[in-house]
Amino acid sequence: MPAHIVVLENAPALQALMAHNLTSAGHRVSCASEVRSALVLIAADAPDLLLLEWDLPGESGMALLRQLRCDSLLCDLPIIMLGVRDSEQDKVLALESGADDYICKPYGPREMLARVHALLRRRSPPAASVVMAALRLDPHTLRVTAGAVPIALGRVEFKLLHFLMDHPGRVHSRAQLLDQVWGHATYLDERTVDAHVGRLRHALQPGGCGHHIETVRGSGYRYLAAGAAVCA
Repeated sequence: MPAHIVVLENAPALQALMAHNLTSAGHRVSCASEVRSALVLIAADAPDLLLLEWDLPGESGMALLRQLRCDSLLCDLPIIMLGVRDSEQDKVLALESGADDYICKPYGPREMLARVHALLRRRSPPAASVVMAALRLDPHTLRVTAGAVPIALGRVEFKLLHFLMDHPGRVHSRAQLLDQVWGHATYLDERTVDAHVGRLRHALQPGGCGHHIETVRGSGYRYLAAGAAVCA
């Protein structure tokens, strides 16, 4: 489906090429060469996806990525980071800082479009609120409450909880959760899932719902609305 895509790329020739390819694919494209201009574009007309260059003059793309992930209105904006950094450490840093995907330069236009379309396909319209026992998750306001207790969650923990609550009782492997929650996070170790599940359980404890996330030994995790005990 056509989407509004913001391209933040400071190399004029590459910016023009990306805009041409995306426009030819039916998308509406807004371009910026530095962070301040990109923020103006994003504030004026919320995009469906951001293509973000890591190395920019002045404020870096990484700094913008982290800023957007702390913004309650933009924390779920799909972001693909672009850069010449090709080490595993750099790719992991981008993904763990909140990028949904990372494309290493140089790349072909078909690869870029394929990754854009894959990410857009995963972004469905906000669903109705999910309520399981005392826990309520509202995807419209990005709020989670356990009874009257507000639960503060990071972006990844929110997406993880949402996915698990959407499939109560079903066991999901760590690889499946990486694919569904992180998307093309092919450079992340499956232990990343364990770390975020731990944070999610800790955040749910004040509302008495941490035990709803069950570990299934040798298989993965599932959400239990009845709140059965967690396997250590």
